[in-house]
Amino acid sequence: MTPFSYHKPASVSEAIKLAGLTSRFIAGGTNLVDLMKENVVRPERLIDITGLPLRGVEATASGGLRIGALVSNAELAWHPLVEQGYPLLAQAILAGASPQLRNMASTGGNLLQRTRCHYFYDTGTPCNKRQPGSGCPARTGLNRIHAILGASDACVATHPSDMCVALAALEAVVHVQGHAGMRQIPLADFHRLPGERPQRDNQLADDELVTAVELPPPQFAAHCHYLKIRDRASYAFALVSVAAALKIEGGVIEDARLALGGVAHKPWREPAAERLLTGQAASPALFAQAADLLLQGAVPLRHNGFKVPLAHRAIVRALNEAADAQTPAGARP
Repeated sequence: MTPFSYHKPASVSEAIKLAGLTSRFIAGGTNLVDLMKENVVRPERLIDITGLPLRGVEATASGGLRIGALVSNAELAWHPLVEQGYPLLAQAILAGASPQLRNMASTGGNLLQRTRCHYFYDTGTPCNKRQPGSGCPARTGLNRIHAILGASDACVATHPSDMCVALAALEAVVHVQGHAGMRQIPLADFHRLPGERPQRDNQLADDELVTAVELPPPQFAAHCHYLKIRDRASYAFALVSVAAALKIEGGVIEDARLALGGVAHKPWREPAAERLLTGQAASPALFAQAADLLLQGAVPLRHNGFKVPLAHRAIVRALNEAADAQTPAGARP
């Protein structure tokens, strides 16, 4: 770990004044500290934001929910407003990490997790995310956990968050603040596909701080399901995950949301798949058609071809589970 200076600002504006290219904000530190220990990132300045007024979960005037960036994953998963109105989010959070990590990890930090790749974490190998232009050995190397959708010649890493997959399906909006002021970024646009600039995982400027996440009014509490497929039952990243949310009235799907995790550089959605479901009666055959659309354009690598049929089955299963739910699912499995 290289030397760095440490600062603990008393206000958001003070934190932003300290921010810049060689600085990093730190809260729970569950990802950043690991990266620093491995010399994957070498910030010259750490800005501790844990004293800032960015906590709290509260209903908005529009009937939605505002979640402070410093709310812990554990607090969020078990919050009554989340359990009652957004059980999909609670399920996704509880599927991630471990209880100890969920107690430390923050909402904002979860959004900012770096993509997972063996080669990114190994500073003895080339990696376009660490050193642009050095190459992507994952394309021809060990790539079992890597992307099948939205990848590029420059990067095939996947985004690791479970929480973000649910937030994508729920169409969350991220509130940020920087030198230029405040702005709101739809979660669908917050994370980037790698393209030719895989070193940037999201759309934040170097001085911008995530202050909150906002959810629209709940409409999928009764029919939702988060399914995570992984190598072991706990503390493992998803090979494939699915956030499925349906609004069903009179046996007909009035609205639908679908998002995939573990398959791309960001949570993956395909509006055509959701449109296909709308106005139809729920059935396994319909769900299989939606899975076909959601996975359209998948390009497997040498070791991860299994993800395509695995994701297809997972999508159908998650949609079936969501459609069969009779009451709000709640956070508890």
